Amino acid sequence: MGDFATAADVKAIEAESPWEARDVARTMHEFLSRAKAAHGDRPAVSYQLLSAPDAPARTLTWTGLHAAVTRAANLFRSLGVGEKDVVAFVLPNTMETVVTLLAGAVAGIVNPINPLLEEEQISAILRETGARVVVTLRPFPKTDLAQKVAEAVKFAPNVRHVVEIDLLTYLTGLKRLIVPLIRPKNPFTHSAKIVNYHAEVARQPADRLTFEDRKEDRVAAYFHTGGTTGMPKVAQHKVSGMVYNGWLGQRLLFKPDDVVMCPLPLFHVFAAYPILMSMIASGSHVVFPTPQGYRGEGVFDNFWKLIARWKCTYMITVPTALAALMQRPVNADISSLRNAFSGSAPLPIELYNRFKKETGVEIVEGYGLTECTCLVSINPPDGVKKIGSVGLPFPHTHVRILTSKGAIGFRECAVDEVGEISVSNPGVYEGSTYTEADKNKELFADGKFLRTGDLGRIDPDGYLYITGRAKDLIIRGGHNIDPAVLEEALMGHPAVAFVGAIGQPDAHAGELPCAYVEVVKDAKVTVEELMAHAEKHIMERAALPKYIEILPELPKTAVGKVFKPDLRRMAITRVYDSALKAAGLQAHVADVVEDKKRGLVARLAHGEKPDDAAVTAVLGSFTRPWEWRS
Repeated sequence: MGDFATAADVKAIEAESPWEARDVARTMHEFLSRAKAAHGDRPAVSYQLLSAPDAPARTLTWTGLHAAVTRAANLFRSLGVGEKDVVAFVLPNTMETVVTLLAGAVAGIVNPINPLLEEEQISAILRETGARVVVTLRPFPKTDLAQKVAEAVKFAPNVRHVVEIDLLTYLTGLKRLIVPLIRPKNPFTHSAKIVNYHAEVARQPADRLTFEDRKEDRVAAYFHTGGTTGMPKVAQHKVSGMVYNGWLGQRLLFKPDDVVMCPLPLFHVFAAYPILMSMIASGSHVVFPTPQGYRGEGVFDNFWKLIARWKCTYMITVPTALAALMQRPVNADISSLRNAFSGSAPLPIELYNRFKKETGVEIVEGYGLTECTCLVSINPPDGVKKIGSVGLPFPHTHVRILTSKGAIGFRECAVDEVGEISVSNPGVYEGSTYTEADKNKELFADGKFLRTGDLGRIDPDGYLYITGRAKDLIIRGGHNIDPAVLEEALMGHPAVAFVGAIGQPDAHAGELPCAYVEVVKDAKVTVEELMAHAEKHIMERAALPKYIEILPELPKTAVGKVFKPDLRRMAITRVYDSALKAAGLQAHVADVVEDKKRGLVARLAHGEKPDDAAVTAVLGSFTRPWEWRS
């Protein structure tokens, strides 16, 4: 493990060898085989179905994980899955989810799908990827996942087999006896064959693959982005990109004796690549608590006790989870904990400060994208953490800040000049990021730099800052929401003439969807009616607007397009003023200005000037910066 403190360290690591010449695994099974050979009987993955610190847990060693993945990969091949065929899974976190993720990439192309999506969205993804096999839960009390997947498969005729995992195997005592008696029925009308996961993997050899593991780089995973539209974008990931994420973790962050608490879902790239692949590369031990992770019953209340139970050295988190944890006391010995890694959404400065004060643990914030097989940059664990930045680009990752140059081409921006963040690294599938070819048009600058759609700058020390988004996404707790979903739904109301949907600041989720509406001349409609219309026509629950305001006229550009920066200014003003008032502070937002380095900044005016610390305590929970008006 090498030092990673400055941009010079990054250059030194790159100077050791070109990425192409590094001795890394060329297939996913070879990747796992190296971990087995190096770490054998050391723990690899642990899982708790329940959140209590003394709840039963299941652990696989590296030898055991290798055997389980080999069996499952053999099963998928026996079901007709070839290298270019897709194994989708719609699962909460379980030990079998880990195995399926890896085995799907060994046998063919694995396609994780968010189990919180609705039937129509799951079905759309299955059709887009052409999945032949779907792995999901057997019907189980308190979840309708099996029923939801059965309905989705009905409209995805490409699916030949549905492989069911039974959570009953995790239960003991009375619960194990009761569940079969109350197990819900799942009458299905699709034509796919139902397969019992545990029974069928047991028939497969664990010591060898039953098929050739060809030593050539290929697409091994499909990850959907967002999932809030009828036809999702599906990103393609090659084995080399997956291994690259793992290599970074091993080279820069994790050691074999590290224990990593990861309550994040395995359908998301954060858990799948920076964590799971890093565990394989480094031989570290990862713990997944409960099927829903942070959302699981009792996880937040027991979190620090779980850290103590497993003597974790790292915790993996997102800002929404950190905010929830700070509402609970640190009620256990967490002296083993060295770092917390945060990603998926911007981290408010006040939340960073509070967490560090309460726990004594440093938060390391990073940046990644599904389209890059995840990792792009991180605040260096051994170096300066510049709060507000997303750190230094990783070795073998090249970030350019670009702006348009006339009618064609791009110009690279100067130091601290804002432009579009563009990335080239081993995780970028040049020219073929998405499965749908049309979605790759104009996605690359100079043929190799992926245009992220994020706006940012690079400071004199090489640190990357995100200042805004060129792509118009709403990011709610790390969940990407396409504003078009809200806009199209509300435009379907006969009284609505124009809609502008944006993300309004939120102290917990980072952003929440809201919509500003201009009605047809002489039409009459209430906010309540528009809310009811949205609830009826928006499938994705996370995309439902939390606030709707009717304006006499929406701000527009010269060509009649809704001008969203003005709407964002209005939302920042409204939310910040409300927070200041609720805290009893005599201050308000006088205006919101565009700063070249920081994006939109709220400027405050005051009557009797409050203490800066009091204002910071309130507004520091939001990601948009503020300052006093001079």
